[in-house]
Amino acid sequence: MADKARAAKKSRINIFAAIGLFVRQIVAELRKVLTPTRKSLFYWFIAVLIFVVLLMVAITALDFGLGKLVFLVFG
Repeated sequence: MADKARAAKKSRINIFAAIGLFVRQIVAELRKVLTPTRKSLFYWFIAVLIFVVLLMVAITALDFGLGKLVFLVFG
């Protein structure tokens, strides 16, 4: 029982070493990030804008349709 506790304590990493490892991993991942070109950024902006407008239209249609249904049912 004491051997397990001692082994667990030895296997624990120093808090400062853990923070250093975390920061190194963050920097390594951030180096993989690519900045989009102006053209691709514009196309993605247009795609998101169209998607948001379509969702707004769908939600507005549902709202008006369900509102009419409520007035028909409850008068």
